[in-house]
Amino acid sequence: MKRSDINQIIRDAEAFFEAHQIHLPAFARWSPADWEHHRDDAREVIDARLGWDVTDLGQGRFEQVGLVLFTVRNGVPGDPRYPKPYAEKVMVSRPGQVTPMHFHWRKTEDIINRGGGDLVVELIRSDADEQPTEEEVTVQVDGQSRRVPPRGKIVLRPGESITLVPRLYHAFWGDPAKGPVLIGEVSSVNDDATDNRFLEPLGRFPSVEEDEAPRRLLVSDYATRLER
Repeated sequence: MKRSDINQIIRDAEAFFEAHQIHLPAFARWSPADWEHHRDDAREVIDARLGWDVTDLGQGRFEQVGLVLFTVRNGVPGDPRYPKPYAEKVMVSRPGQVTPMHFHWRKTEDIINRGGGDLVVELIRSDADEQPTEEEVTVQVDGQSRRVPPRGKIVLRPGESITLVPRLYHAFWGDPAKGPVLIGEVSSVNDDATDNRFLEPLGRFPSVEEDEAPRRLLVSDYATRLER
């Protein structure tokens, strides 16, 4: 992805969050110079990978395949300095923009439609070899059991949520007819480096073409720009 495109995508996301009265922590607005100033006192932000995450999953088609995420809070597995067993994200899915089929080996999460359009979630059970099955899927939607066939879809309207357990394949996207979706995620501790199993091989973080200076750093920038 081009850095200029990432900069604009984050501008758009900031405006969308503001329109829905989502207030992010101060580090959401830090420039690269601010990060240099705070690199020592913001170690939890850096080590827990809190902040902006823009991805096209290595597909080069962000409008069709991709997601904007902001991790608000998180722990670090195995690190006693950051013992939080939970995580929280806010995300933006554009109309028809797919987050492809994947599961997590460890993480349990609630995906919440916080506002905007409708969110479509597609579900597949996996077997012991991590392959998709033809079995019926049972999930909890706001505390109520719902059953769908394999690759069945559940539509979450604003205010509704779904609980996704480990090894349950899921893909999601904003209903193309309803506009962008403000998504919340509340989960057990999040590890995007090792806890994503995509059904088709994909890259979790994008490669970035530096055609202009970054306006905000991505979590994937921290290792190269902030580590001593």
